[in-house]
Amino acid sequence: MPPHTVAWLRALAGAVVLLALVRPWRAPWNRATLTETGLFGLALVGMNMLFYVAIGHLPLGVVVALEFAGPVVVAARGHRSARGRAAVALAAAGVVAISVIGLDWGGASGPAGGGPPARDLVLGLVATAGASACWAAYMVLAGRIAAARDGQSSLAVGTTIAALAYAPLALPWAGPAADPALLPAILGMALLSTVVPYMLDQVSIRRLGTAAFALLNALLPATATVVGLVALRQRPGLWDLLGLAAITVAVALTGRGAQPAAAPPEPA
Repeated sequence: MPPHTVAWLRALAGAVVLLALVRPWRAPWNRATLTETGLFGLALVGMNMLFYVAIGHLPLGVVVALEFAGPVVVAARGHRSARGRAAVALAAAGVVAISVIGLDWGGASGPAGGGPPARDLVLGLVATAGASACWAAYMVLAGRIAAARDGQSSLAVGTTIAALAYAPLALPWAGPAADPALLPAILGMALLSTVVPYMLDQVSIRRLGTAAFALLNALLPATATVVGLVALRQRPGLWDLLGLAAITVAVALTGRGAQPAAAPPEPA
């Protein structure tokens, strides 16, 4: 199965589990909340589908680091200080270091050149840019939802809406998933990569606020690089490490300068 179909199956299975766990039909809904929740789900699942495409063409640490550019720019827009401008500059420098200097464009001519084809690099960067934009939208919408209502119900409904909306893009290639032997793996993937982490995201944003949440997210590029090195034998180059460090500092700067999220009302 292609990577985006695997990501879609993860979202579909996650939606089924979330609906069973959260039972969102008990929450009050109207057109406005459903629209915002649908956009939230489209951003979340779109981010993951594009991320899966990107890591099929670029190293894991590179993709995660570049993916942070969107959230950094969005977060920095709320700053009217040198910190915000420095964060954007560092993020831009990190993107250039990784994608322009760090990638082997000169050797990207397929097996004969010792590197991946140039079209693979371009596709990976385009998918990463799309995932970055979706991640930025996800963080903005997640903050709004967590501050206004039950984030768990919105997660369940949003993921369901997105899984249905993206079905035409993924379902034609999902035939192998009909094998019953794959069901435990699909459910395990849904639990470990969708249900648990994104439910914890909602709890974190609600209890810690956006500032602390952004600071914790600053750990992700380094974590992804370590995972890529240990599990996938993807060795980062010097420019990759410099770019990763610049983007990590940019995320930390936007987090330190952000205002805490307003406390959401307690459910009745």
